[in-house]
Amino acid sequence: MEIDIQAYYEKYSPMVYRRCKQLLKHEDDALDALQDVFIKLLNNKHKLKGTFPSSLLYVIATNTCLNKIRWQKRQAEHSEGEFIENMHLSYDSGFDKVEAKMMITAILETESESTRSICFMYYADDMTLEEIGQAVGMSISGVRKRLVAFQKRAKAKL
Repeated sequence: MEIDIQAYYEKYSPMVYRRCKQLLKHEDDALDALQDVFIKLLNNKHKLKGTFPSSLLYVIATNTCLNKIRWQKRQAEHSEGEFIENMHLSYDSGFDKVEAKMMITAILETESESTRSICFMYYADDMTLEEIGQAVGMSISGVRKRLVAFQKRAKAKL
């Protein structure tokens, strides 16, 4: 018996979405994960039986979200490393590099999520002010002001 993906989607997508939102905390991420869950189901429907679909979808949703969280964490760690490199901090030893990383972490921990995002986009991803403005929904001058204010606060902490 082949499973009916459309029927499963209509019946179980609210449950899958709630689980994804619970784990990922953001609506857009949860919607992406919801889509990924049903794509996985669609790609593997020939292997599946129609028994206990809610349990199956719950497990797939959980695993999909945990994988997304792991990926985001790896991306953040990678971006943090690039951020330190792009700040043009000079260090001679592994200890100096660790100290620089700790300093950047201390500077960023008191910043808002949006300011941290803007800093990573500018320093680590080498995005232009215009690109950042489009990504975060701000004007170029707003992005520039946010970066200048961040730089002043960072220098004061140093």
